[in-house]
Amino acid sequence: MWHSSAVAIWRDVKGAGAAPSTASTVVTIGTFDGVHLGHQSLLAQARSVADASGEPVVAVTFDPHPVSVFAPDRAPRLLTDVERRVELLLAGGADAVRVLAFDRAMAAWSPDDFAQRVLVDDLQAAHVVVGENFTYGSKAAGDVACLADFGSGHGFAVESVELAGGSEEYSSSLVRRLVGEGDVAGAAAVLGRPAEVTGTVVHGDHRGRELGYPTANVPVPAGLATPSDGVYAAWVLDLGAAGERWPAAVSVGDNPTFEGVDRRVESFVIDRTGLDLYGHRIRVEFVDRLRGMEAFDSLDSLVVQMAADVDRARQILS
Repeated sequence: MWHSSAVAIWRDVKGAGAAPSTASTVVTIGTFDGVHLGHQSLLAQARSVADASGEPVVAVTFDPHPVSVFAPDRAPRLLTDVERRVELLLAGGADAVRVLAFDRAMAAWSPDDFAQRVLVDDLQAAHVVVGENFTYGSKAAGDVACLADFGSGHGFAVESVELAGGSEEYSSSLVRRLVGEGDVAGAAAVLGRPAEVTGTVVHGDHRGRELGYPTANVPVPAGLATPSDGVYAAWVLDLGAAGERWPAAVSVGDNPTFEGVDRRVESFVIDRTGLDLYGHRIRVEFVDRLRGMEAFDSLDSLVVQMAADVDRARQILS
């Protein structure tokens, strides 16, 4: 029976709150930010091994991001919060997710300490699937060969998976760069799904409603990667019980025409009237960039451009 401990905790999110009872597991390890196609290839290989062995797949990830512990000023903006990451890992083939509470004490573990505590004592690993560039332990001293050597004496086999993506390897850093450049289509090609922003709809300045384009406004989430300022074609999903999905023209930025200061994601749902999403949790899935952010010298010119943006978004999403 697996156990919960001070060094490795289960998070009670999206069905990952309880560890299955088993004698052995197939484990894959990574930060898994964004759960992009490279991560998905690891999950697929772990799933293949598990289907043959009859053991469950456990994805091991870390929270907070290790860089935020060592160098908070260099911590990356995350593509997904930990709850969404767990959801994506489960959807990608994991039977359970182990979220390790990363801190300086864990960072000081030697490679053998990490393997013993997490893979042997905690998860009873029979197979471990990692990327070919996997490193672990204090100062990243352990690599795939080190892990395989340890595993041979402690009852688990190690398999490394070639990095996906060809000449430009798929990575969370690559996705962050593409999102930051506004290349949401390029980011989607690496993620295997649209780049997204999730949040609760709040009241804004109601200018959009006055101009004939009411928007569902979500504050830009702190610490999470969002597309650069501009206008995008996107899908809006209501994450409530209704689960509806609509096409939208979405503005990301601080409303320079009105000298705004707060960055927001403002979604105008196309061809839908009377929609009230205040207080709803929504997910905005970005499909394509329409243009950069502009400051207009009159409301008339702004409204003309907004109409053009909506028409183009409608065409892209149709």
